[in-house]
Amino acid sequence: MIETSSRLLRLLALLQSRPFWRGRELAERMDVTERTVRRDIDRLRSLGYPVESSAGTAGGYQLAAGSNLPPLLLEDDEALAVSLGLRMATAGTVVGMEEAALRALAKLEQVMPARLRTRVRNLHAAVVPLGPGGPGIPHALLVALANACRALQCLRFAYEDQQGRSSERDVEPHALVSTGSRWYLLAWDRGRGDWRTFRVDRIGGLPHAPGDRFLPRKVPGGDAAAFVARAITTQGHALRARVELHAPLARMRRCIPPSAGRLTRLDDGRCLLETGAQRPDLLAYHLVMLDVPFVVLEPVELEEHMQALATRLSRAVRASRGRRANPVLA
Repeated sequence: MIETSSRLLRLLALLQSRPFWRGRELAERMDVTERTVRRDIDRLRSLGYPVESSAGTAGGYQLAAGSNLPPLLLEDDEALAVSLGLRMATAGTVVGMEEAALRALAKLEQVMPARLRTRVRNLHAAVVPLGPGGPGIPHALLVALANACRALQCLRFAYEDQQGRSSERDVEPHALVSTGSRWYLLAWDRGRGDWRTFRVDRIGGLPHAPGDRFLPRKVPGGDAAAFVARAITTQGHALRARVELHAPLARMRRCIPPSAGRLTRLDDGRCLLETGAQRPDLLAYHLVMLDVPFVVLEPVELEEHMQALATRLSRAVRASRGRRANPVLA
């Protein structure tokens, strides 16, 4: 009995990990026969878990929404409370928990009955966080993207780049990454044959899922968050820069968010900033506002602009001092 109960819990965890499983895949993952899988599915159904099945070569099993939440999960009021808490976490209120919260929210909504799902979405729409944030993103869009990443489901959507140009994209979604103010989708662009980072707020409407599935690819470097950080801080900018900051890494991380630049420790008192901008004056302004000593390693254009800026500021200071020393009498 203990072995059977343990196997049922493992089967339930697998069914919740992605929207669709073939019977053969479940049998291989659990190291049992397909007949045993069918019996265990029937046991889950008898306990109230809404497991749907389909026949044929493309058939399999999926955990669907039921008339009530499955047993041993949550009461309606508990589901509302948990859903709201997860939604707030996806907005970056709990640092480092955004992606995990979104995955949990997607799993919760997958088995939530329609009446309760409507109440949850109304609640989300009524709650407005106070303070600065990124562009507003429909809750349904985030959940759809998270589900596609988990299910290895291809997507098609309209996308507008930073120049305002629109295009249709056919992608293999890999991961959603939050910077606290914006969400990004890391995906393999099938049309361009390369990895791409998409700002979620620039995706037009809900994406279309044509039904194709894909085999997961290895992200360059092995870290989706690091890949997105490099993409949004340097790639796509006319000017890319490397700057040595004479301040501890921990201090600079409090001033420079991941969306603005990539920081690497050099020693106890220095760190390296890799960032980008469309113009050197914008980058120079932000570097000066950090209020720490720094050395521009590259590019030369930034160094030249800062030299010209220093000359103009020196002239302005001398002119101001001269005016105070020789005031014009009214």
